[in-house]
Amino acid sequence: MKIAFQMDPIGDVNINADSSFRLAEEAQARGHSLFFYTPDHLAYQEGRITARGQDFTVQRVQGDHARLGEMREVDLSEFDVVWLRQDPPFDMHYITSTHLLDRLKKTTLVVNDPFWVRNFPEKLLVLDFPELTPPTTIARDLGTIKAFKAKHGDIILKPLYGNGGAGVFRLDANDRNLSSLHELFTGFSREPLIVQKFLPAVSKGDKRVILVDGEAVGAINRVPAEGETRSNMHVGGRPEKVGLTDRDREICAAIGPLLKERGQVFVGIDVIGDYLTEINVTSPTGIQELERFDGVNIAARIWEAIEARRA
Repeated sequence: MKIAFQMDPIGDVNINADSSFRLAEEAQARGHSLFFYTPDHLAYQEGRITARGQDFTVQRVQGDHARLGEMREVDLSEFDVVWLRQDPPFDMHYITSTHLLDRLKKTTLVVNDPFWVRNFPEKLLVLDFPELTPPTTIARDLGTIKAFKAKHGDIILKPLYGNGGAGVFRLDANDRNLSSLHELFTGFSREPLIVQKFLPAVSKGDKRVILVDGEAVGAINRVPAEGETRSNMHVGGRPEKVGLTDRDREICAAIGPLLKERGQVFVGIDVIGDYLTEINVTSPTGIQELERFDGVNIAARIWEAIEARRA
């Protein structure tokens, strides 16, 4: 198949951690041809969805991991699969790219389905499953957020459309910074904030569960660094081997059918203790760590699901 990756600059990735690199590596091993472009080179041109980018091959040599061809323009309708893999922020630039890619649906499989990526922001989709999530409020109004904090005492405050642990704050019962943080966030963004009750179980780790076509295939535990609340690997969280619990399977059984139906082939959910906190559909990570811990080929499972959809 002809595969295009819409992603952040491939030369910057960590080949031992990046899931997009692993997906490209597995695709190449399966005989598929690869094309790379960044989202700023995606365009609508008189009825055609085009991209300017480069053919590429990959090898597991950091710094020389992507061999890129000459820059050229392609019609994405001629590709079998387009991967939507750039990182958030989930802003209007990101949303516009989902609108453009959605126009390929008659000819090309876009993974994950851009219509539902647009309508399934990570921190909003969980609202469909209140029985699985910690107490949550989404608001821009300071009075509403203060009332939530007064009720629950110890809270997590974070940007609604952020990623990688950026801008995540824990405010315990004695904290006096809520008004200042609200002023800071609302000073540069018109977006609401999301507030959740703090879960002490995060000290034991924030579990990333990988689902392929709605089915749980494994998990890794991400343990916060000393002195940190955040467990994201972007900010120093340490990955550990972990198995799936009965509660993890219960959560996946509840959300899996919807994810599969809506074309979300590769999803990473976050579970703290017994609670689902995020459903990541934009550019989830964790494949390589899970493969190393469990000795499984998760990238192959993902490609098998894609190839079945294209059959």
